[in-house]
Amino acid sequence: MGLGAIAVVGTAALVLTGCASGGGSDDDTSGDASAIITTNGTEPENPLIPSDTTETGGGRIVTSIFAGLISYNADGTTKNEVAESIESDDATVWTITLKDGWKFTDGTDVTAESFTKAWNWAASFDNAANSSGASFFDNFVGYDDTAQSDLDLTVDSDTQFTVTLKSPEADFPLRLGYSAYSPLPESFYADPAAFGENPVGNGPYMLASEGAWTHNQGIKLVTNPDYDGNRKPANGGLDINFYTSLDSAYADVQGGNLDVLDQIGPAAFQTYQSDFPDTNVNQPAAVFQGMTIPQYLAHFGDDEEGKLRRQAISMAINRDDVTKVIFQGTRTPAKDWTSPVIPGYSDDLEGEDVLSYDADAAKDLWDQADAISPYGDTVFTIGYNSDGGHQEWVDATTNSIASTLGIKAEGKPYATFAEFRTDASGGAMTGAFRSGWQADYPSLYNFLYPTMATDGSSNDGKYSNPEFDDLLAQGSAASDVDEANGYYQQAQEILLEDLPIVPLWYANVNGVWADTVSNVEYGWDSVPLYSQITK
Repeated sequence: MGLGAIAVVGTAALVLTGCASGGGSDDDTSGDASAIITTNGTEPENPLIPSDTTETGGGRIVTSIFAGLISYNADGTTKNEVAESIESDDATVWTITLKDGWKFTDGTDVTAESFTKAWNWAASFDNAANSSGASFFDNFVGYDDTAQSDLDLTVDSDTQFTVTLKSPEADFPLRLGYSAYSPLPESFYADPAAFGENPVGNGPYMLASEGAWTHNQGIKLVTNPDYDGNRKPANGGLDINFYTSLDSAYADVQGGNLDVLDQIGPAAFQTYQSDFPDTNVNQPAAVFQGMTIPQYLAHFGDDEEGKLRRQAISMAINRDDVTKVIFQGTRTPAKDWTSPVIPGYSDDLEGEDVLSYDADAAKDLWDQADAISPYGDTVFTIGYNSDGGHQEWVDATTNSIASTLGIKAEGKPYATFAEFRTDASGGAMTGAFRSGWQADYPSLYNFLYPTMATDGSSNDGKYSNPEFDDLLAQGSAASDVDEANGYYQQAQEILLEDLPIVPLWYANVNGVWADTVSNVEYGWDSVPLYSQITK
């Protein structure tokens, strides 16, 4: 979700840039240090255990409560956080030294074992609540994708430990700000489920009280008085309100009931910049939007029929019209599965014409698939959560598919994001469904591996292609980031044939904030930098 003094072998610096429209933050350093900032969010999918949090609703909370070895700046560059140094001579064996003095909010020390024990727990599939985060450790020696992992982690002292990887990984330090690599206090292991309801972290914020998380309503965080890291809060805490309608959230900012909103619903696309002329943002972010067509659906398997139908569906979608008419230019038609703000991005992959609207070619591909197995009167559906502002584009997309291919197509709404994610992650979808990826750290690999590698932590479509997996592995083991990106581009050319996820568009971060708050800045991953907001 995000190296001074870090020794990285052969790793290029990653710098992301973007510009805000309107007046942006006024960089006012004054403010009430005890003021609570109100912002939007969604009900987390799982208990608030860092390695079991792989969606944005829980992610913004966990990242606020925990501090990792490094932290991410607004532009995607990094700083040491809990780490004093992360060093390696061969990009395979890494020595991690911690800064002295870090504590959890229960008063216990953050030690080397706080990391090693947490990582072993996270990597073990026999922790039933936790299998989604395990694959983030698959390159560690000792990782077992079937049961209890015993990672090759050596505790050298209270403030130093050593990690041994299966193969060189030049950008290994870059991922260590992601929440799956957070430390955990000893109290976690007594009752992980209870901990997930009232987590104890070491980050800039902590729960206001036991029971501060009111499910389906919101969560209240206050500043951690012992935190002295990179994200020292300039406010007194966060009230994250869970909304089932972006229109309601927008109305709350207009009415003075919400300070910061990081996503605009379609109803406000034409007006948000005039409604908030000096307090709005429209800037690129590391966010990809697509549509997953699971391989477990009839007519969409990993055979020739399935490939033909996926390609036909992709070419039947008029992305230019949808992004212009529905999104008012706040989205850009996708040319791959990553983001233009990520180093290594290419909009000229071999086979990318399958991502362009071509009605005649789409109908021909569909007819070829029908010759293998008739589709008949089956309705093509796109599942989505109604609380996320998706109905308009889903309706436009299904209309484009239906009129082009001459089939029935319609949206399938879920009332809440949590309900939607239950079916998506559980392999219970009856049709295609919307899918997106907000990068955990600024790397092409992070977009591709979790979502489409065999047994990837967020591979909800159950896609599996050994050739794709092998190219990802070669990229991960490359000597530097540029070489790695070459393999990742080759891997995406395989995806252009298989289309397990149909790329739709890249998202900008579009947000607004009240004129009673200052120092509002949105990060490379589209999340506001909460700690620096003043009120």
